[in-house]
Amino acid sequence: MRDSLKSGVEFSRTIKVDEGRTIGFMGEGGRVYATPELVRDIEHTCRDLILEHADAGEDSVGTEVAIRHLAPTPLGLEVTITATVAEVDRGKVVFDITASDPVDRICKGRHERYVVDVEKTVERLAAKAAKAAA
Repeated sequence: MRDSLKSGVEFSRTIKVDEGRTIGFMGEGGRVYATPELVRDIEHTCRDLILEHADAGEDSVGTEVAIRHLAPTPLGLEVTITATVAEVDRGKVVFDITASDPVDRICKGRHERYVVDVEKTVERLAAKAAKAAA
């Protein structure tokens, strides 16, 4: 991980709320951005920020998500997710998160990720799978 990943670094992504990102249990008129999809989009936004500062062979894994989903966003609106690096402690990266649609702030919270060596992680996963199969 390069030294350029430090507190204050920010990255934003705008996402259109399509049908796949919505809940449908309230009928078509009640389709809104689903919280699990918001979490997924937050994770991808933070991962992409890290990848801009990662060394070859590095990636990241999410370890903690703490958000408040404050307001609904109807199908078809755009949401902007902003991730700001709050803390970097060796491989741990903590982000402050906000998300807004054209009308409301819809989310605030924190997300934590760890920068990992992909090859070593794959080796550990294979060892765990082998142990589980035994």
